[in-house]
This record gives sequence, structure tokens and C-alpha cells, in this order.
Amino acid sequence: MNKIGIDLGGTKIEGIVLDENYNTIDRKRIPTNREDGYEAIINRITGLGHQLLEKSTRVKQIGICTPGAVDPSKGVMKNSNTICLIGKPLKKDLEREFDLPVSMENDA
Repeated sequence: MNKIGIDLGGTKIEGIVLDENYNTIDRKRIPTNREDGYEAIINRITGLGHQLLEKSTRVKQIGICTPGAVDPSKGVMKNSNTICLIGKPLKKDLEREFDLPVSMENDA
């Protein structure tokens, strides 16, 4: 089973597909363009994620590290250096777009 990880940063979004032995199958990097706002960032993440899914087999979930903490009780971003993410349901929106579970952690 392959694994997909996405690093959402203030200036770049980087994604990787790993095989079951953690060998890199594919890796892509795109600019975040955070000044374009929340919906644009969602579209950039999902576009990148779908490209990675095309290279993958049997993915059960996607892991994402974020530039800020997630409030687990509300499912929204608590804080971030990318201001447009604060208070937004990033996890829920990405799960809807990917139709897969998304696990999120703060990368700080």
C-alpha cells in the first residue's frame, strides 16, 4: 500500500508518494500562493494530491502537515502563519475533495 504525504507551507506545497518500503515513487512541489486565499490553497492542495493519487495504489488516507495547530474539538485551524487558514475546516474540506480520510499535524 502506498502512502501520500503533503507538506503545506507558507511558500510551498510539497507532496510525496511512498511505497510500502518508504521508497519515493513521485514527488512534486508547487507554490502556495497564500495571497490568493483559502479556496485557492484548497484547489492547489487537491490538484497536487490528485496528481499523486494517479501514481498510487491502494491509498487509505492522506497525511498533511500544516503551518499551524488544528483544534481537534472543532476541526478548524487554530493558528497559522498563513492567515487565511485560521478558523477554516481544512481537514473536512480536504476529506470531501479527496474522498479519503485525511490526518493532519502541525509541523512546528
